[in-house]
Amino acid sequence: MSYDLVVIGTGPGGYVCAIKAAQLGLKTAVVEKLPTHGGTCVNVGCIPSKALLHATEMFAEAGHSFADLGIEISKPKLNLKQMLAHKTKTVEQNTKGLDFLMKKNKIDVLRGVGSIAAKGKVTVKGDDGKEQTVETKNIVIATGSTVAGIPGVDVKFDEKVIVSSTGALEFEKVPGKMIVVGGGVIGLELGSVWARLGAEVTVVEYLDKILGPMDAEVSKQFQRMLAKQGLTFKLGQKVTDVSKAGKGAKVTFEPAKGGDAETIEADVVLVSTGRKPFTEGLGLDSVGVELDERGRVKTDKHFRTNVEGVYAIGDVIAGPMLAHKAEDEGMAVAEILAGQAGHVNYDVIPSVVYTSPEVASVGKTEEELKEAGVEYNVGKFAFSANGRARAMLHTDGFVKILADKKTDRVLGAHIVGFGAGEMIHEAAVLMEFSGSSEDLARTCHAHPTMSEAVREAALGAFAKPIHS
Repeated sequence: MSYDLVVIGTGPGGYVCAIKAAQLGLKTAVVEKLPTHGGTCVNVGCIPSKALLHATEMFAEAGHSFADLGIEISKPKLNLKQMLAHKTKTVEQNTKGLDFLMKKNKIDVLRGVGSIAAKGKVTVKGDDGKEQTVETKNIVIATGSTVAGIPGVDVKFDEKVIVSSTGALEFEKVPGKMIVVGGGVIGLELGSVWARLGAEVTVVEYLDKILGPMDAEVSKQFQRMLAKQGLTFKLGQKVTDVSKAGKGAKVTFEPAKGGDAETIEADVVLVSTGRKPFTEGLGLDSVGVELDERGRVKTDKHFRTNVEGVYAIGDVIAGPMLAHKAEDEGMAVAEILAGQAGHVNYDVIPSVVYTSPEVASVGKTEEELKEAGVEYNVGKFAFSANGRARAMLHTDGFVKILADKKTDRVLGAHIVGFGAGEMIHEAAVLMEFSGSSEDLARTCHAHPTMSEAVREAALGAFAKPIHS
């Protein structure tokens, strides 16, 4: 069998690439080693975690906010088994949807572990050990990433007591105490899930701030909000050991700048210190595909590797490890292979932390603009001054717009608040078309909405907000 394109891996980048290629008339096949499509994101990442985040947020609201709204109920009772069943059902609905899309777009699905046998040849080894080799004009590597662990520390994951994000989605009971190693997106999302259900959560982070690359002011304010929710933070700490201790586990750490070590114990430990590209077994050495110093596949601006006909996208190449970044790259490379002008604007890729409240960001932070020597104006507006936010009891947080001082072009937007992940996109669209803060501020927004806070922040960047 011969194809125009074979995509290895059907995570967000891979399956989107395959669908787009098929839509553009390319004869396409995908290789997937797992029983279901969707990769980490759909199966054990983005989708299941959001199901639990939403469920636990509803649980928390029922227990704390309903009375203020005039809704009197008895204390809500947790049915963890049913909550996890909701998560599983959500995943199944998404994976079945992907099966349908493969059939609809006439994409051949090759089940097994894929590797590049030679230029234009992909070998697929099934679970039964049998191999088949297919010929293709082009190959796209979309194998994603895997858990990185802790540099210099031998972490033995059992996914019961010492867990990655996968195990943290499957606890059979709410842990009494939980340690989260890593104050990034995954750790804070899953830590907040179990904190809302009653766990005592401690976050140990190497940096002096949570959410590493996020805007410093956003990070600082957000940490205060999480602390009010009961999370404890130990920042600037280097973890030197994670190991079993009785029925639970212990974590040893010391100040990153030097000092005495400290050991704390908990029922479970979630290690969420990032992810690394997955390139094992792909046969990259045999065909000469180059990797960079961090083990990522090296590509040019058109996603081409140094080997003709071999491309790569998503977590396996440089850039933020985000599902939507991989999707955009998947569409772009499919367009390129079809003779079109595929492109990804890496300056306008939003990032969202799906906690309560949410944190969303797109473009540059204040720190990045200062480092680059760019003069800018800041417009800020607090949700506490927003009528809709007051009505919904969601007044925590603010919107911050950063605009070029000379041109007024919006360079970055940062939101902490209820629904931030949805609101960030009006800033993304604006920035995609090189819009100014005045463009946004002069665009009529429906009243009353949370999005009015985005408009008010834009007003603040070039003039003054109306309602503060």
